[in-house]
Amino acid sequence: MLKQFHPLLFLLILFCGHAVGAQVAETTAPLLYDQSKSTIRKRFTPPKGYAWVNEVPGSFSEYLVNFPLHPPNFPIRDYRAVPIEKQSFHVAILKIDVGDRDLQQCADAWMRLYAEYLWSQKRYDEIAFEFTSGQLFTWNDYKNGVRTKEYKNRVRFYKTGIVDDSYSNFRRYLVVIFRYAGTISLDRESVSVLNNKEIKTGDFLIKPGSPGHSVIVVGVAKNAAGKRLYLLAESFMPAQDIHILRNPSNIKLTPWYEIDINSPQTYTAKYIFKPTSVKRFHAIADKEKENP
Repeated sequence: MLKQFHPLLFLLILFCGHAVGAQVAETTAPLLYDQSKSTIRKRFTPPKGYAWVNEVPGSFSEYLVNFPLHPPNFPIRDYRAVPIEKQSFHVAILKIDVGDRDLQQCADAWMRLYAEYLWSQKRYDEIAFEFTSGQLFTWNDYKNGVRTKEYKNRVRFYKTGIVDDSYSNFRRYLVVIFRYAGTISLDRESVSVLNNKEIKTGDFLIKPGSPGHSVIVVGVAKNAAGKRLYLLAESFMPAQDIHILRNPSNIKLTPWYEIDINSPQTYTAKYIFKPTSVKRFHAIADKEKENP
């Protein structure tokens, strides 16, 4: 996704390109969703024969499925609060701002949601992300006055001595993360999901690089046979509201998607992932190992 250019060694430009294509036909019942409902789980009813997967209380997955949505027909807006030109690829918009800079794009959207989740849980010590250069920058660093500057094509850290643990300062920290992190760093900080049955809410499809893109799994439903369907959300370029995608390749299934990690490619509304790479952030995976 294209961001403000910084001529830094190791810090690559990321953008999300458009691509659409066909997907395997599905024979499920027509879409059911209640536009009057205000959260993801309440608004979207899984296709006939499927039911919502119950998420672990207090988990990032539960946080996402209960995320508030804007009212029906609310347009996707960019970081300037201007509606984007194409409004046909989404079915709902998450009720969270995009900031006032052209930064919160694809991978940044996942990082924003996860950071906000940790903040809401008061798990401040866990808020940390790597830059594309590989440098780790934590919320604790920033709140204690550590700042970044660009010097000889590198990002360097320096101390200001200013301590500020406010939410507004937390948002300024995220601006730094969005500027210097992206699909390459998020991919590197994550582990592959190796079984279709293990894909869960909070995981993401990702194609690292320049161009690169990612979409977030924000809901999972399954049937009696164990087959699963997924709701997907993304931000895009320019930085814009995080929105739940339609599935234009399958009008009987939309907005739900099938995902097969063994497929050579996966089509979403605006991007083709080649190969199909589903990943989970390392911190989430590590906690699952600690508490199986």
